[in-house]
Amino acid sequence: MTTTWKSESDNRKPTNSKLSNQTNKTISATTLSSWSRQQKLAMIAGFAILAVLLAASACSKQSPKPSLVGVFSPAASSPTPALAELTPVTPTAVAAPAPIKKAAKMRPANVTYTDASSGVSFLYPRKALLISGDKTNSELSGVSDAAMNFVQPGGATIATVALPGTSYPGTDFATAFFNVNVNRSLSQPECEHFAFVDTRNPDGEPVDAEKVKVGATEMEMTSNFSANAIKQAETQYYHSYENGACYEYVLGLGTEGFATEGGVLHVNRDDVFAKLEKILATVKINPLPEERAADPALNSMSSGKE
Repeated sequence: MTTTWKSESDNRKPTNSKLSNQTNKTISATTLSSWSRQQKLAMIAGFAILAVLLAASACSKQSPKPSLVGVFSPAASSPTPALAELTPVTPTAVAAPAPIKKAAKMRPANVTYTDASSGVSFLYPRKALLISGDKTNSELSGVSDAAMNFVQPGGATIATVALPGTSYPGTDFATAFFNVNVNRSLSQPECEHFAFVDTRNPDGEPVDAEKVKVGATEMEMTSNFSANAIKQAETQYYHSYENGACYEYVLGLGTEGFATEGGVLHVNRDDVFAKLEKILATVKINPLPEERAADPALNSMSSGKE
């Protein structure tokens, strides 16, 4: 039989360990029990703050990084106030407002002429020359050489319209005119006749006046033609009786030179008289006051253009 001996050190070792643990516990308990209440509260508050900081750090790591766009925004790249003050600023030129163009007013091609003393009114081309009133006798030279064709004296010229001398360039055209005459001393039967006979007949025999209708007015019409080596003249006469007076309208055309020489052409006579007939077609005779129509002296003078 074998006998095992244990040393005293082996027997004391467990005993010393137990005693050490008990001693530590005793010391800890004694230490904790020796802290004041304020110290305990401070320790607890410290642990709470540490926990909050650890939680905030964890959240900041998980959140996305802030955008750097704001760092490079245009506002950040603008010059500092000091540099802005040193940089000269060029003023922007203000464009002047464009002037407003007024619409051009179109002037009518024809002008209205009215004579209150005789009641005559008509339209004539704006570019034509109008001679009226007392000027007719002094300015007719070279414009209208046509004599009045009343059977009795007492006529007066109211107005004359002359076409421009440049109306037919390159032709033998010299002048074209439209005359208005009035004679208050004639009766209606006398107004139907003319002082000059119509010489259009090649045999030289007179041609009776013919009745024509111009617009709504019936008139008597005759014509005359004269020529020489230098000038040629053709005239048409129209008579109408209104307001107790005989009204005479004269359409005349004058040519000069020999149209076959130097490349000069004959003017189209039909075209010229067509223009003059357009003026005649616009003639109107307005009624006169009874006292003016009854007294020829009050109508011996013609008024000007309106």
